[in-house]
Amino acid sequence: MQQAASTASGGDAARGTRGADRAFRVILTVFGLTVLAVPTLMVLQLVRSSRLAIDKFGLGFLTGTVWDPAREEFGALPFIYGTVVSSLIAIALAVPVSLGLAIFLSDLAPHRIRKPLGFMVELLAAIPSVVYGFWGLAVLRPWLQETIEPFLIEHLGFLPLFEGPPIGIGMFAAGVILAIMIVPTITSVSREVMQAVPQLHREAAVGLGASAWDTIRYAVLPSARSGIIGAIILGLNRALGETMAVTMMIGNAPKISASIFHPGYSMASVIANEFVEATSDMYVAALSKIALLLFGVALLLNLFARWLVSSTKSKLERRA
Repeated sequence: MQQAASTASGGDAARGTRGADRAFRVILTVFGLTVLAVPTLMVLQLVRSSRLAIDKFGLGFLTGTVWDPAREEFGALPFIYGTVVSSLIAIALAVPVSLGLAIFLSDLAPHRIRKPLGFMVELLAAIPSVVYGFWGLAVLRPWLQETIEPFLIEHLGFLPLFEGPPIGIGMFAAGVILAIMIVPTITSVSREVMQAVPQLHREAAVGLGASAWDTIRYAVLPSARSGIIGAIILGLNRALGETMAVTMMIGNAPKISASIFHPGYSMASVIANEFVEATSDMYVAALSKIALLLFGVALLLNLFARWLVSSTKSKLERRA
């Protein structure tokens, strides 16, 4: 009798454990499906909200230069242009600094300062965007207006790219503040990829008489190239979607200008500035279409960059 009772008790416990496991799996599955459902619902809502603009303007919306809510004429090219130009300026400024920091942290920095310096670089990513924007207006703008832009205009003003008065606000200023903001992203990911390069590669280069620079140049960077490109794309993705700091620094003028010193407008900024004021269905649809475009570009760039980084790290780990 006691043995039968013990067996029944054990069976009940096993069934209870299996039931708890099933409930646990169901809960985790719901969480996973929720993660997939959120971006899907976002896309569906953006498509629904932008339907009027899609039907009326089609692909011409991407090449239109007029943004006139009063007449319901909407073209996104000035915002696309401002976003691309400011982001490219940011990449041009941030990549050399980020790669230099990544190389220093992964191969050259003394161990006693490697972690503190890496922590300080990553801390930059935690600073709120609005703080960057405030600092840009209070500190960066006067410096650009009084020092950097006059210097560039004096020496390179014969080029259309550097024409115009030094006002400290515009696509160049937005690009500079974006460069500061994306340095932590590019640096952190590039350092991880470089650290994944097998130590054997470095030792082989040193054994052949290579200097520290030659070791990095011929052993580390070629192996990590794809991952570094992925890190740069992740930085570009961050720059494309940045809102508050860019809104405060770019000038918010929906114009296309050859000079990087002139005010511009970004896709994220126009959504933040004008969505609350959108009074007509077509106005809302136009802004939603810009949001849909920005979402799609950011998603594709993010997926591609993360694939590059993960595939590079996997290859390097297999070689180790």
